[in-house]
Amino acid sequence: MHINSDDFNDLTAFIYKKSGIKFETKKMYFINKRVARRLEEMHMDDLRDYLRYLKFKDDGTEMQELMNLLTVNETYFFREFNTLETFAEHCLQEITEAKIKRGDRSLRIWSAGCSTGEEPYTLAIIIREMLDNVDDWDVQIHAGDIDEVVLDKAETAMYDDRSIKDVPDAYLRKYFEVVRGRYLPVRQVRDMVTFEHLNLMDRMSMRTKRNYDFVFCRNVLIYFDDISRKQVVDHFYISLNQGGYIFLGHSESVGRITTAFKVKRFGSNVVYFKG
Repeated sequence: MHINSDDFNDLTAFIYKKSGIKFETKKMYFINKRVARRLEEMHMDDLRDYLRYLKFKDDGTEMQELMNLLTVNETYFFREFNTLETFAEHCLQEITEAKIKRGDRSLRIWSAGCSTGEEPYTLAIIIREMLDNVDDWDVQIHAGDIDEVVLDKAETAMYDDRSIKDVPDAYLRKYFEVVRGRYLPVRQVRDMVTFEHLNLMDRMSMRTKRNYDFVFCRNVLIYFDDISRKQVVDHFYISLNQGGYIFLGHSESVGRITTAFKVKRFGSNVVYFKG
């Protein structure tokens, strides 16, 4: 099967409407391969029939299958270490010290676009390392993704050598078990994280996200266009507590999306917070 430009535009416009993810023409080959595979599985020959099915007959299940096929989930533990170092040594310390003074020992973190779980589990490890008497704290790390297949993998939490390649040796020994040749975060780490299916463009779901101290959405917004990025980041702003921090990927900039956040510098690192 080959997708012509008109069909590609119709399909990607529908995907954009549902998810906010923008596929450009240069992705046509990528889309063609994956959609052709899906049509074969559904015993369909024509993309127009498939698109009509998505629009008028699907209960949401098939759209989810399509998103599972089209989203790329490249991640690993301790990715973009410089960002995590700033979080651990500066932002986390600032937030927790202020909370202790108020007699508040709760901490809420949102990992948006969590993929197979390496990011939220990394954050759990960092918190266990950085907080004194960590088990006296109510730490909640909420992790969500639009792809249900990767969420299943995140909850299973069995990782290969590639995923743990940047984990410091001391942490690997302390926070992982080896099970049948794969790496499983220890129970104390896994229990700090809960996973949920989440579409960042679903306004109703996003409205439920409130009172976070930190939001991580790294290397996710690169798939969105400017309008969708603005909508999502505006939701992140609302979801944060006053003084809470947002972290995007190295190639992404909060300042290019919105002026709502204030800027703080820790050495050469720039971070954004709700002032």
